Amino acid sequence: MADERVCEQCGTGFVPRREHARFCSLACRVEWNHDRMGDPAADASALQWSVTAMSETAERLPGVGVWDLDRAFAALGEAVWWITMVDATLVRHHPATYDVVMASQAMTERRLVEGTLAGLRFVRNRIGSDADLADFIKPAAPGPGAGRARVTGWTWTPVRAPELRSLPARARAWEMTRYRGYRAQLAGHTTGETFGRAVAFLTRAAADAAFASGIPAYAAR
Repeated sequence: MADERVCEQCGTGFVPRREHARFCSLACRVEWNHDRMGDPAADASALQWSVTAMSETAERLPGVGVWDLDRAFAALGEAVWWITMVDATLVRHHPATYDVVMASQAMTERRLVEGTLAGLRFVRNRIGSDADLADFIKPAAPGPGAGRARVTGWTWTPVRAPELRSLPARARAWEMTRYRGYRAQLAGHTTGETFGRAVAFLTRAAADAAFASGIPAYAAR
C-alpha cells in the first residue's frame, strides 16, 4: 500500500490515521518516548516559547497598517507560520491532550476550530511553492477611513481546489480536507477572526499539554 508507514519503535507496517503519525500504537509511542526522554522541563519551555511567539505575533497584527503591502503580508504570513507550527507540534508530540481539549468543546465550536486549523494548514502548504499569500487574502477596498484600516480586517478569498493528482490517495484526502476547511471557515472571513480562534484553542491545548507533562508553572496567556 502506497500510504503504509513503518512504526519507528517496533518496525511494524501500519496505515496512519494522522498525517504526522510515526507509531503504530499508543504503546509504541510511550515506549519510544521513554527510551529517548529528554528534559521534560526543557521540552515544555520550548513549547511555551513557541506559543508565546505565536500569541505575540497575533497581538501585533491589529497595529499593522495597510499602506505598506509588503509589511502587511509579511506580518500575516508570520502569523500563519507560527499558528501552524504550534498546531503541528501539539498534534505530533501531545496528541492525547490535543484530542481531549478538542473534544471538550461544543460540537459547533469544535467544527469551527478544526476547519480553521485545517484551512490555515492548507494556506501554509500552498504559499511559497504553488501560490503567494496575496492569492489568499483580499485587502480592504480603499475609501474613506482606509488610512485607519488594519490587516485584521482583510478577508480570505475563495480559491480553486488544488491539483493533487501527483499525490498518493491518502495525502490527497488530507489535503482536500484542508481545502474544505479553508473554504468553510476562512474564505469570506477576516484574518482577525480566524487567527483569534486558532490562537485561543492552541494556547489552551499547549497549557494542558505542559501541565500533563508535569510543568504546572505554564499558564495560558
